[in-house]
Amino acid sequence: MNPSPQQPNESSLQAEVVVLGAGPVGLAIANYLGQMGVQVLLIEKLDALIDYPRAIGIDDESLRTIQSFGLVEHVLPHTTPWHAMRFLTSSGRCFADIQPMLDDFGWSRRNAFIQPQVDGVMYEGLKRFTNVRCLFSRDMYDFSQDDQGVSLSLRNSDGTEEQVRAAYMVACDGGNSYVRRTLNVSFDGKTAPNQWIVIDIANDPLGTPNIYLCADPVRPYVSAALPHGVRRFEFMVMPGETEEQLSRPENMRKLLAQVLPEPDKVELIRQRVYNHNARLAGQFRVGRILLAGDAAHIMPVWQGQGYNSGMRDASNLAWKLALVVKGLAKAQLLDTYELERRDHARAMIDLSVMAGHVLNPPKRIYATLRDGISWLLNYVPPVKRYFLEMRFKPMPKYTAGVVVADSIKNSPVGSMFIQPKVELEDGCQVLLDEVIGSNFAIIAWGSNPKWGMSAAQISAYEALGVKFIQVLPAVQLKAQRAAIDGVITVGDFNNRLKTWFGLYPASVVILRPDRFIAALTIPQTLDQAAAEVLRRLHANDVLAPSAVQAQVA
Repeated sequence: MNPSPQQPNESSLQAEVVVLGAGPVGLAIANYLGQMGVQVLLIEKLDALIDYPRAIGIDDESLRTIQSFGLVEHVLPHTTPWHAMRFLTSSGRCFADIQPMLDDFGWSRRNAFIQPQVDGVMYEGLKRFTNVRCLFSRDMYDFSQDDQGVSLSLRNSDGTEEQVRAAYMVACDGGNSYVRRTLNVSFDGKTAPNQWIVIDIANDPLGTPNIYLCADPVRPYVSAALPHGVRRFEFMVMPGETEEQLSRPENMRKLLAQVLPEPDKVELIRQRVYNHNARLAGQFRVGRILLAGDAAHIMPVWQGQGYNSGMRDASNLAWKLALVVKGLAKAQLLDTYELERRDHARAMIDLSVMAGHVLNPPKRIYATLRDGISWLLNYVPPVKRYFLEMRFKPMPKYTAGVVVADSIKNSPVGSMFIQPKVELEDGCQVLLDEVIGSNFAIIAWGSNPKWGMSAAQISAYEALGVKFIQVLPAVQLKAQRAAIDGVITVGDFNNRLKTWFGLYPASVVILRPDRFIAALTIPQTLDQAAAEVLRRLHANDVLAPSAVQAQVA
């Protein structure tokens, strides 16, 4: 699955976007931009994709992002859906049981996976695009930017040098980001005082499904079942211990004896020691350079949100960058990336830190209180549902950026739209995003999604690649009706879209390519909402100016 370095003949390379770093965030951004026709140069310092222990939890939002660039069916075989997470006391009693069984976004809310395998799928996916090039074994040792673009200096493993010129650069170069440090962007937060050793074992010696976090006051540990018969153990490294010491056979045996009856009877894949950091970059954009993934934020592993937060960055940034590069929106649109993503990244850091304190309280008395209180709360149904449905997880909801505020109580504007299955005219049933593709969408319950929009507005949205979608009860698909030019009609056969629209005094949504709701309205005021979305996209001067003459009151 790992690539061999490609050796270009030219010493000067051109691209519209340079993506620095072939981790999951860089691969996701390159895939999205690739399918949008953007000229991309993906640069990686290493000579192959990383294959050592990394993330093991992938959320529904990340799967939906991968779906948006057409690779989710290739990723699913490397996942275990409906992956439960259980917190245990040292005696083995479960004090928090997280079994997320919702699928609002089309996929299991929490899934186990093996990151190098999924990274490999995304890398292979880049081969679909002639407009994407991947350069491995390149060390970027210098860069600069001006009003027209970014210049990079690369050094190959054989000592040869290359110069790169691009309109924009996305730095996905990790927590120790050279780009972030060179730009003097702060990285505020702290590193946990203790480390953890991660051990991956083939032919799972336990075989039990799901993931267990044991709050052992002597040495907390994690036991996680992964796809393809792999078992992940994580143990806290105690003061004075080193990776070299713990890797010795006799010490490895002592660790595994805590969780296995026969610690010598294992097939070790690899082990690695990690620090747990909680840090957030002071800014995500500096001119034509944008930070994403670990370069912008890093967090402890306890809720599996480091990987998923990076994928949210990719989903939020890639479509905006594509519009700007293609001349469909002004560069100011890129300011909304930090505006929308930074606060939620901070919330996920706080959640991960809190989960770490639950697993390993700073004082023994806190653990005793935790065990007693959690035992009682398990008998309170609302509290139990709160954990089972992962309601404690802060879901992204944007209040500024490419969103149009309204007066609806508990408005869903700024949050992610649901993805149920819908029925097509030919009777096939598909997930909603398969109808939308990687585009904007205007979805109307029952009515014509173009009704009330001016010809100029329709033209502007068509330039953005919008899909106009009318939703009907599936049984109405068989009724004779006049076709609406440029409108896709789908059937709501499981009542989920009707139920969703029934929650609000509105029937039309304007969806962004990342499936977040930009506006919620009714047909009579759709023209005003559509105009305001174009304005917030900074597309009003780029597309037809008359398309934005109507403004939201």
